[in-house]
Amino acid sequence: MTYQHQYSDGTSIDLPLGKVVCVGRNYAEHARELNNPVPSEPLLFIKPATSVVPLAEGFRLPTGRGAVHYETEIALLIGAPLSGTVSPADAAGAIAGIGLALDLTLRELQDQLKAKGHPWERAKAFDAACPLSHFVRLEQAPALNAMPLQLTINGELRQQGTSADMITPIIALLQHIAGVFTLLPGDVVITGTPAGVGVLNPGDELELSIPGVLQQVTRVRD
Repeated sequence: MTYQHQYSDGTSIDLPLGKVVCVGRNYAEHARELNNPVPSEPLLFIKPATSVVPLAEGFRLPTGRGAVHYETEIALLIGAPLSGTVSPADAAGAIAGIGLALDLTLRELQDQLKAKGHPWERAKAFDAACPLSHFVRLEQAPALNAMPLQLTINGELRQQGTSADMITPIIALLQHIAGVFTLLPGDVVITGTPAGVGVLNPGDELELSIPGVLQQVTRVRD
């Protein structure tokens, strides 16, 4: 399954698929549910382009590697370079679209790596670790500081939150990332997950949504 950036109306977006910049523990309640400290600044890591698959087409879980957890996130498609010190207006102007992503995590492996003080990539950056939706244009989306997010699995509500609960809000987050490393057109930023993460199983039916704006139904393939 090959991923291509596009808008929800089917319009292709002429941008390459770049890196996925992820933000850990950007919702305090999620940090607490995993018994992690709440960070004092954004906790960044990267998934490669090879981790991205189309959310709409369903996805398979890696086998023999322990439990795979779902983490539902608001995704930002970057449409203009951001590097160094950028203004709030420049950060907002670089957002080419708003979407939905799953940050799939090999949780047992991640816990083992954290205990040893090792990087997380083995648990976060595997192939198909980032199912990603299509995007809506920024003007179609709710206010960036009040954007709702939810996930149901097999008809049961599992995650629900809003960008208002983020420790580092979306614009400030883009400014921070740009000061650490350059964001390029086609890159995607996924902005953290609310509480309620858990284990995925083959056959699970998922519905991710930014209510009233973007909805994506998908499933875990057998």
